[in-house]
Amino acid sequence: MTDHLVQGPEGPIRARNSPPPPPLRAVLFDFSGTLFQIGAYADRIRALLPRPVEEAEMEEILAGLEAGLQDPGVVEAQRGRDVSSKAHRHAFTTWYSSAPALAPYADAMYEQLQAPEHWRPYADAEATLAHLARRGIALGVVSDVGWDLRPTFAHHGLDHYFSAWVHSYEHDSEKPDPQLFRHACRELDVPVEETLMVGDHPAKDGGAAGAGLRAYVLPAGAAPGSQRGLDAVHRLVFPDASGQQP
Repeated sequence: MTDHLVQGPEGPIRARNSPPPPPLRAVLFDFSGTLFQIGAYADRIRALLPRPVEEAEMEEILAGLEAGLQDPGVVEAQRGRDVSSKAHRHAFTTWYSSAPALAPYADAMYEQLQAPEHWRPYADAEATLAHLARRGIALGVVSDVGWDLRPTFAHHGLDHYFSAWVHSYEHDSEKPDPQLFRHACRELDVPVEETLMVGDHPAKDGGAAGAGLRAYVLPAGAAPGSQRGLDAVHRLVFPDASGQQP
C-alpha cells in the first residue's frame, strides 16, 4: 500500500492505494542557463568594439545595459520576444541600443549572441548527457529562443545526444505553453508522465508540470563553464542508484 499527499482546499490530504509514478524514460533540457551560458558581456563587447575599452568605460557601458532593462521601450520589446525570430531580434537589439556606446553595434551584438563560439557548456553538461544516453534515456531540448540551436550544440560536440529539438520561435509560442513540452515528448515517443523537464526558470520550465511532465528547476547564478549541479538529474532519473555516474 502506497501513501502520498494530495492537496485539498484546506491543506494536504493523505491518500492511499495510489501507484507510484512510472520510471522516467526521457529528459528535456532548457538551453541558456541550464546546459549552456553565454560568455561575459565585457568580453563580448571588447571583441566587438573596434578600439580598446578601459575598465571605467566598460563599467559605464555595463551600467547602461542594466539601466536599459528598466526602460519602458525595452520592457515592451521583451513581450512575446520568443514567439518569432523577428521578435527575438527586435527585443535584444532594442536592449543593446539602450546603451549609447553599443547602439551602432546592436545588430552585430545580436549576431554575436547567435554565434556558437560565444556559448560555453557548463562543466558537468557533457558528462550528464553521456550518462543519461548510456543508460537509455531519450533526450530533447525545449528552449525559448529565436534561432536554431543545433549548430551551437554541434560546435561543442553535444548535438548527437538529442533526438528532439523544440525551438519556441518555430511554434509561434513560448514556455510554459503545454504544447511545446508535449511536442517534444511526441518526438521522443515517450509519454509526458515518463518525462522530466530540467531548466532554470520556475514559471517557464517548472510550467512543464502543467503539461503532465515532472520538472526540476536549477538555482540561478552559475557562472559560464562552472559546475551547474546537473548531478541532481541523475538522482531524479535513477533514484535507486544514488545518482552516481559509473
